[in-house]
Amino acid sequence: MCRLVESLKIENKCLCNVKYHNERMNKARREAFGSIYDIDLAEAIKIPEELTNGVYKCRVLYTDTIEAIEFTAYIPRVVKSLKLVDGGNIDYHLKYEDRSALTTLVAQKAGADEIIIVKDGCLTDTSYSNIAFFDGTDWYTPDTYLLNGTKRQELLANGILKEKRITPSDLSKYTEAKMINAMLDFQDTPSINISNILGL
Repeated sequence: MCRLVESLKIENKCLCNVKYHNERMNKARREAFGSIYDIDLAEAIKIPEELTNGVYKCRVLYTDTIEAIEFTAYIPRVVKSLKLVDGGNIDYHLKYEDRSALTTLVAQKAGADEIIIVKDGCLTDTSYSNIAFFDGTDWYTPDTYLLNGTKRQELLANGILKEKRITPSDLSKYTEAKMINAMLDFQDTPSINISNILGL
């Protein structure tokens, strides 16, 4: 049975965005394992006393039940360039522990720091985040995402992002990109210049 993962940000000993993590995890548990009861991560996760103030990643591994909870100090990756890669028929609508399909695609980054996966002619996600593009006025995130990230959902709900179909040929309409995931603060995440996105 393939385990699933939920990764939460802990900042200054507080769990972030728990509402969206609970919704996604319990929906995934119902789909993948036929679960009939919900789990509240705010109750299930006991933050260790030895965690200092700062930012940590809390990784929850689960099937129908929670099987493991891991805590690690978080150091963001530096990403300055992206490479479009063809994802073929990849399916990552659930956050699987097994990332081998994504790892295979990352191997094609050809000198870039990270990839953007293209599926059925449309932009989706990077290997570990959703993505958004700025047109000089608004930020847009692809409506053809692979995984509906919790931070993505929060930013859409708050009107900071808009959804749109985006193809490789549309990139010239945008000036910059930002990666989005539970660990990254959208406002403080460095932008990537569109000129640093390499084509297929």
